[in-house]
Amino acid sequence: MSDEKQAGDGSGQGSERVEVETGTPELLAFVHHGVAVLTLNRPEVRNALSDTLSPALRRTFAALKDDKRVKAVLITGTGSAFCAGGDVKGMGSGSAKPDPPLSVEEIIADQTERQRALTGALYALPQPTLAALPGPAVGAGLSIALACDLRIAAQSAFVSTGFARVGLSGDYGASYFLTHLVGTSRARELFFSSERIDSATCERLGIVNRVVPDDQLQIEAMNWARRLAAGPSAAFAHMKVNLDRALREDLPTCLAGEAEGIVATSRTADHREAVRAFVAKREPRFQGE
Repeated sequence: MSDEKQAGDGSGQGSERVEVETGTPELLAFVHHGVAVLTLNRPEVRNALSDTLSPALRRTFAALKDDKRVKAVLITGTGSAFCAGGDVKGMGSGSAKPDPPLSVEEIIADQTERQRALTGALYALPQPTLAALPGPAVGAGLSIALACDLRIAAQSAFVSTGFARVGLSGDYGASYFLTHLVGTSRARELFFSSERIDSATCERLGIVNRVVPDDQLQIEAMNWARRLAAGPSAAFAHMKVNLDRALREDLPTCLAGEAEGIVATSRTADHREAVRAFVAKREPRFQGE
């Protein structure tokens, strides 16, 4: 890692920009003001995933989980795309295969683990996560965006499941995330058609949270991410657990989980600071403790 000094903002977060080594120029990363910014960097193929980029994302997500410097995560893409999904030109290219060949069961197990370590790990991060879409998010690229907690899109951006166009059924959690966001009927329509959904429609359907002018995307996304990073980290982590539990458990189970979380967060330094700030009629200065 290398450090680049920057002016502080008084937020209590580290004001040095720290470049993060990902092992490849296909994934750029740095931490600044508590925000880990990850940039998919294959603009010549609309930031499509590769045998180099995907493992780098897996390694980076695993490292972010316990990185105390990181209070929020922002994912975007270089140029005019977020991520075009799998590199279609590389599919069926006759790349080296194991000898002896894997069984179908072994291939399924390997693919399952790859997915769990990428979008599964991204979804499970304790920090708030935000995807900034400068352009298309397609296929597995859409899955990565949907695995984030929040999404902000440029006006020119669009999304597409894309899988039907290449005769595939979908992966990296697209069916799970999209069904929970837009409902099963609309998710089926989007999967079967592979149609392009413009940013305004994405906002109306709840696929993205906000749409901003193209030239404002990176500024607005970073400002949002920094506000998240300045928030109560422990409370956010418990909120994510609560909201995830609400997708799959009944009310009594959710109430018990909420009770556990509210007791835990009531004992944090951030809660005590919030109470002091409320009494003093000022904004709280959270430290993530």
